[in-house]
Amino acid sequence: MGIEVNLNGKVALVTGASSGLGSRFAKILAEAGAQVVLAARRTERLKELRAEIEAAGGAAHMVTLDVTDYASIKSALAHAETEAGHIDILINNSGVSTTQRLVDVTPEDYQFVMDTNLRGSFFVAQEAAKRMIMRAKSEPNRQHRIVNIASVAGLRVLSQIGVYCMSKAGVVQMTKAMALEWGRYGINVNAICPGYIETEINREYFRSESGRKLVDMLPRKRVGQPEDLDGLLLLLASDESRFLNGAIMTADDGMSAF
Repeated sequence: MGIEVNLNGKVALVTGASSGLGSRFAKILAEAGAQVVLAARRTERLKELRAEIEAAGGAAHMVTLDVTDYASIKSALAHAETEAGHIDILINNSGVSTTQRLVDVTPEDYQFVMDTNLRGSFFVAQEAAKRMIMRAKSEPNRQHRIVNIASVAGLRVLSQIGVYCMSKAGVVQMTKAMALEWGRYGINVNAICPGYIETEINREYFRSESGRKLVDMLPRKRVGQPEDLDGLLLLLASDESRFLNGAIMTADDGMSAF
């Protein structure tokens, strides 16, 4: 018997939806039937994505969100629920990085990465969970899902992005802590750790000389495409993942196995 993911009746909030993986995640969830709330700072990009989703027959809303601003987080989630209803699924995707040696990291560099990748991700999930817990008290059988987007860099240190690795390692532990505390309320919290995935943000780099050298060092000398994460995303966002909680799911084409 096959399993078909059906997210009809679900509301999914996707942070960092204006580009890269976030944009892809939003489209896939909408295709599966979810009402998608697109959240990011770049609202012009969100308008384009919303139009694309709606043109394909999906339902999309948008909210302005700066994950480094606590007031913005609270406002965005309140706005999301006003627009679309109770949030069933959070795809906690916002992330940034810098490329430099650790001895060259400034306090501003460190704060830039940590504020978005770890602090921001934590407080977005916290605000979503508060609302999910309140709902669980009146609807105890309702399932909720939080999917934190970590990275293989949170499991294996990579050169020149040490602070990014540290931040994503924090997201891995954060996921486990949230799963432990919130599982009793029907909230499953899991993480996806992608390897190198080509998006419009890094496409030119992978075509450069240094980028090609990096690709040649990978187990199968290739990088992934955003669609390579579709199945895993849909599994973790759906009710079919009811027995997955605190799981750290690596999708890196074997990179972390060596």
